[in-house]
Amino acid sequence: SNTSTPPSTMTPTETNSPSPSPTLTLTTTPVPTYVNLRGEVIVDHANCRYGPGAPYLYKYGLVGGSNLEIIGRLETESWIEVRAIGGNNPCWVKTDLMKITGDLKNVVPIDPMDVLLPQSPYYGPLTGVSASRNGADVMISWNALTLRAGDDSEQFPYLVEAWVCQNGQLMFVPTGSYTTSITLADEPGCSTESHARVYGVEKHGYTRWVEIPWPPANTAVPESQSTTE
Repeated sequence: SNTSTPPSTMTPTETNSPSPSPTLTLTTTPVPTYVNLRGEVIVDHANCRYGPGAPYLYKYGLVGGSNLEIIGRLETESWIEVRAIGGNNPCWVKTDLMKITGDLKNVVPIDPMDVLLPQSPYYGPLTGVSASRNGADVMISWNALTLRAGDDSEQFPYLVEAWVCQNGQLMFVPTGSYTTSITLADEPGCSTESHARVYGVEKHGYTRWVEIPWPPANTAVPESQSTTE
C-alpha cells in the first residue's frame, strides 16, 4: 500500500516580503570638478618661478600681453601655476600680475608640499640644521653650503619653506636667505602643528630638503611662573 504522504505544496507560512532595507545612499562629498582658466600678463615682464613665492629660483620670463593657461593655485590664491596654452613647462607667477578670466576658486589648489623643485645633482643636503624659540620667534640656523665657482644662482642661496601659526591660522611662508640663519614668527593658537624644511640653492637646483626640528609653541607656563635655572 502507498503510505507516502503527498508532497506538501510548500505554502510558506509567512510571505516573507522583505521590508525595504534602507538603501545605502553614500554621502560622499562630491569631488569638485576643477577647470583650467585663462589669464593675460598685465605687466611688461613677469618673473615665473619654480615654486609659489618670490624666494624660488627664476624659471623664465612672461611678456606683457601673453595669454596663458592657469592650471593650479595656492590655497590663498596669492600665486598661480601657469603654462603656455597646451604647453607642458609650467611655472609659478604672482596672481596680481595677471588678469584672470573666470573664478580662481575653480582651479585646483596645490599643496606647496607637493611642488617638485629641480634637484641639484652636485650637492647633498644642508648640515647642522637647528632651531630655538624665544616667545613667538623661532631662530633657525644651518651650516654654510660651499659652492664651486660658477654654481652660484645669483639668487637666494638658501630656502626655508615654513608652515607657521599666524593669527590663529597655519600659513605657508617660503623665505629666502643670504645668511645661514633666519627668524620666523610662529604664534600659539593653531590646531595644526607648525613645521618647516630648509634647502641649499645653486644654479642647477635645490639640495634635498632637511626637516627643521621645530620647537613647539609653549602655551602652558605663563611668563611670570617660569622658573629660571
